[in-house]
Amino acid sequence: MKQTLWPLTRFTSLVLTAVFMSTLSAQPRVIETATHRFVEAQDGVWLGTGSGSVYTMSNVMVLVGKNDTLVVDSHVTPTAARALLDALPALTDKPIRYLVNSHYHFDHAHGNQAFPVGVEIIGHEYTRQKLNGEAGDVLEENTFRSFSDPVALTVANLERLAAAETNLDRRSRLLERLKVQREYLAAIAEVRPTPPHITLTNKMTLFQSIDGGNREIQLLHFGRAHTGGDVVIFLPQEKVAFTGDMMLPGLPYMGDGHVDEWPDSLEGLKSLEFDYWLPGHGPIMESKEPIVKLQDFLRDLWLKTGRFYREGVSWGEAALQIDMTNHRANFPQIGEAGVDPRAVRRMYQLLDQRR
Repeated sequence: MKQTLWPLTRFTSLVLTAVFMSTLSAQPRVIETATHRFVEAQDGVWLGTGSGSVYTMSNVMVLVGKNDTLVVDSHVTPTAARALLDALPALTDKPIRYLVNSHYHFDHAHGNQAFPVGVEIIGHEYTRQKLNGEAGDVLEENTFRSFSDPVALTVANLERLAAAETNLDRRSRLLERLKVQREYLAAIAEVRPTPPHITLTNKMTLFQSIDGGNREIQLLHFGRAHTGGDVVIFLPQEKVAFTGDMMLPGLPYMGDGHVDEWPDSLEGLKSLEFDYWLPGHGPIMESKEPIVKLQDFLRDLWLKTGRFYREGVSWGEAALQIDMTNHRANFPQIGEAGVDPRAVRRMYQLLDQRR
């Protein structure tokens, strides 16, 4: 049986590629720096992405207030976080007061240590437990290792391709990619997981002074989804939600997910009144329709995985055979039969726990 292959480079591209185009009603303000591109979703509400000169991997949200700044997520390494900190003066001269982690994953929280002393880090209690080692060493977990271990091979492959390339333009592009990946490989070694100082379980509300009043910032946990501690950052006045990786334009990584609970948690996100949602990867989005499509996919994936589990098929073999092509119209990145084995392995763990 043919299968969909899930090499790390391809899988990463799924969440980084803008599969769905943003349809902002008005042309947004854009500010670009050497390392970042910031798009303004609403006044003082910015979505930041890496320009490619530094490996950042994830998006950030920046809330610029009258007296201070709040940042959501810190990128993949301290090096990437420092690049972000160097880029922020292009938006504001207001000091950072809070850093919020949408969840604990390395590409969103391993820049925490680079933020200045005095910045309060906020996250879910589960995120604190993961990053302080109470729930195991995140640097030894399958998620971190499965994405980070292959970087050395990526560097070696780029070195080989660049050395063999005779076209000057293509060689130049390869050398630029090589530079970025070499720096990323070196940056990984610097990571020291840094947990939040302040935690929430279900909801926390902050207020930021802005011209004309205060900006209400709700930090909301609707239940287990992408991880055990996903936090949605919701701005009721601006009608904007930052979803982290709980909700992406395409299919999210599920290797630490609670696929059985995730669709119900997404009901909480759907209940919010927002005009725009800002994902952890990808462009600014408007429609809630992708939320329904992901719920349908997750429920179907859980049912199909459960059948293989009950039949005694190993998770590795099940990953080759599970057929989700009936969702291809909603998720064009789906190829043929086969899904990410890390997702199936995780679902088998959950099914084992139920037994």
